[in-house]
Amino acid sequence: MRTKYCKDLTILDINKEVILCGWVNQIRNLGNLIFIDIRDITGTIQVIFNPQYYINFKKACLLRNDFCIQITGLVTLKKQKKIKNDNINYLVEIIAFQLTIFNKTLPVPLDYTKKNKEEIRFKFRYLDLRRKIMIKNLQIRHASIILVRNFLEKRKFLEIDTPILTKSTPEGASDYLVKSRLYLNKFFALPQSPQLFKQLLMISGLDKYYQIAKCFRDEDLRSDRQPEFTQIDIEVSFTTVENFKNMISNLIHNLWLSIRNISLEKFKSITYERSLLDYGTDKPDLRNPIKLINVYDLFSRDLENIFPNLNLNLNNRIILINIPKGISLIKIIHINKYIKILKKFGINHYKFINTSGINSNILQKNIFLDMNKNISILDDIIKRTKTTRQDTLLLVAGEENILNAGISIIREKIGIDLNIIDQKKFCPVWITDFPMFKINENNKIESVHHPFTAPKSSINYISIKNSLNILSSAFDLVINGYEIGGGSSRIHDYNLQVNVFNLLNITKNQQKKHFGFFLKALQYGAPPHIGMALGLDRIVMLLTNNTTIKDVIAFPKTHSATCLMTGAPNKIYY
Repeated sequence: MRTKYCKDLTILDINKEVILCGWVNQIRNLGNLIFIDIRDITGTIQVIFNPQYYINFKKACLLRNDFCIQITGLVTLKKQKKIKNDNINYLVEIIAFQLTIFNKTLPVPLDYTKKNKEEIRFKFRYLDLRRKIMIKNLQIRHASIILVRNFLEKRKFLEIDTPILTKSTPEGASDYLVKSRLYLNKFFALPQSPQLFKQLLMISGLDKYYQIAKCFRDEDLRSDRQPEFTQIDIEVSFTTVENFKNMISNLIHNLWLSIRNISLEKFKSITYERSLLDYGTDKPDLRNPIKLINVYDLFSRDLENIFPNLNLNLNNRIILINIPKGISLIKIIHINKYIKILKKFGINHYKFINTSGINSNILQKNIFLDMNKNISILDDIIKRTKTTRQDTLLLVAGEENILNAGISIIREKIGIDLNIIDQKKFCPVWITDFPMFKINENNKIESVHHPFTAPKSSINYISIKNSLNILSSAFDLVINGYEIGGGSSRIHDYNLQVNVFNLLNITKNQQKKHFGFFLKALQYGAPPHIGMALGLDRIVMLLTNNTTIKDVIAFPKTHSATCLMTGAPNKIYY
């Protein structure tokens, strides 16, 4: 139906007849001439209708934005060649002598010149995807997948599909279930990940596996999480963690170089413990130079005076954040925002410290520590934090886990407010040496990653007594505050896997019921193996400078896990 795309036409096509198909992007009716821009997936080009071709000129008078049309015309050199937009072909234009209108359109509910409200965009997603930026996002997603496949193909990986209809196993989030037609009251589960299947492939001897895998998790959503998402799933037998991580680093470096023409710096590596100490999170944005400064020792003698209601029986932490030149840059609106975040996390023990000692119009509400009463430690504070006399310090005390959760967000907000984050920069970092287990809110032991993660060092038996001191072989890859992937060495020993299940209070009956097939497989010569899942959606989100994965998925769900376009989820009446 077409002989060319809009952006493919060049001066070599002048005086040639071409057929174009697409949508009306813009109309300018001058009475004796009608100009339109026709748009296809490559871009737009100007088309001219004149009365010489009377029937088609009359048809052109009926055109409106987003009519679906076909144009037959002659390519001519454009007289004015202003380069306003790289999406428009400014070299040539078309003199149309035949017009076919495939389909008219209702008044378009979207404004293509600006970002529309999410509910409108998602309800008319097929129109939203016509926008240049959305097409570009999906093209980059496609290019990323091709690059990943080529990278792994060169390293002799096999792409292998694993089941979508599978067995429900407890892996953290809730499953999406599919009712079986043949078996009453029985269900399939959609996979949260191909975790067990890829390990079974290693036991099968297929020692280099990958898959662009669809995964499904019924959990609370956020900007980088959807109920269905796509993983780059990789598993390898007979390798080391360092070799595996080097391969993944090369893959990510290759993606950034090919898609963004950015050569990433050498990937840093930080232990989980150090990341919490310095940044309050295991997903640090290293573009932000601000670190948390531990000062428990400086304030321990005077805690009751500074924070009289602090519960000293808890595992408390006291930290300072240096806000460079804060007294002149931070406004009261920022101060109030930080306090609101702290209170949201239940952190009620905080003070600001003005190192200059000079009063300011923002020194209100008794939120600043009176350094005249604490002058003895001011010099120690300045030395520890390396502040100047123009800086402002935020002092926060509280139970360690709660404090870390809240203060990591404030660190991020301060970086934005001070404009000290280079938005064009990418800072990849490996987070390593995670604890293997943690105590949950019910005071029970649970896996930090998943129950198939192997300990970092060889260990025969894990008990309740030593469990919280054991480091796992898990590792996460973080870029600019987003976890783009997580992996680990897997448990390949049957007895150790049973031991871990026992420790997690998974009974013998539950082990047999949920994992019997897998435990049996571990007894048939399972090899040492390492794997990782990279979040394709998050990677493309970063590559396209977006802040939500919704903009790099063709048909995403809303924040409440609904599809406004189709009306899913819906009741079934048959």
